[in-house]
Amino acid sequence: MAVRGAAPAPAVAAKGDRIVASPLAKRIAADRGVDLAAVKGSGPNGRIVKVDVESAGTAAPAPAAAAKPAAAAALAAPVPDFGIPFEAEKLGNVRKVIARRLTEAKQTIPHIYLTVDVRLDALLKLRGELNKALEADGIKLSVNDLLIKALAKALVRVPKCNVSFAGEELRKYSRADISVAVAAPSGLITPIIVDAATKAVAQISTEMKALADKAREGKLQPHEYQGGTASLSNLGMFGIKQFDAVINPPQAMILAVGAGEQRPHVVDGALAVATVMSVTGSFDHRAIDGADGAQLMQAFKSLVENPLGLLA
Repeated sequence: MAVRGAAPAPAVAAKGDRIVASPLAKRIAADRGVDLAAVKGSGPNGRIVKVDVESAGTAAPAPAAAAKPAAAAALAAPVPDFGIPFEAEKLGNVRKVIARRLTEAKQTIPHIYLTVDVRLDALLKLRGELNKALEADGIKLSVNDLLIKALAKALVRVPKCNVSFAGEELRKYSRADISVAVAAPSGLITPIIVDAATKAVAQISTEMKALADKAREGKLQPHEYQGGTASLSNLGMFGIKQFDAVINPPQAMILAVGAGEQRPHVVDGALAVATVMSVTGSFDHRAIDGADGAQLMQAFKSLVENPLGLLA
């Protein structure tokens, strides 16, 4: 679904035949399956440090390493043109990384998908009221800004979903950093709202606008798009009703948001017309059980349908 980092530089930081790397860089490389021989060091005398390993991109967890040759072969396999006229465009580094990561994610991560329908009327009303109050400050909240906050707070309420699978261990995160999918000219990228659960929605809105602008201009710094504990992808503005997103490793879940639309809906026991959107969570089943994923979806739905909780 998203790209994180650039393609590794084909350089070796070594003295003789020994790769020179900090202990932290070695540990991160082992956890993420990164080949240090393919990483260029930026430390003293070419020493490989933490940022070098993180910038090299995150590979699939070690137990799934056997799938990498198959993924590479699938990407490199010649494709027949069947005599159909075409124009070949050479892939840039970002698109290559996207292709590699998506292939590895689908081949190595057992996805489980959970969908809920969420009523938006209360959220839309609150958004209108907040935008009137914030107009003098030049802030205009989007629905997506509020959904970012809702996902972050849902992860805090259901911490079993704010995790990642790392080979022999399960990493449980103490804050919710939300990666948000943004379409940039070079390809999809996911700038991060750090610790989104503790931030006011106005701050989230301001940060998200700045990050999205930088993403479209190709000016994001690595720390602004590398990391995150969960992702949110919203295609509702294109009229997409529902979709299943691919998990962005090493994260263990991503939320796919569809369009809000007028639908027949049961309100207080009676059939009525309401603004409803379908939301699908993709979960890494190695790290998150179905029941825990279902609790997260319930928490997200509750926060959106009772949005005053987003202001607490």
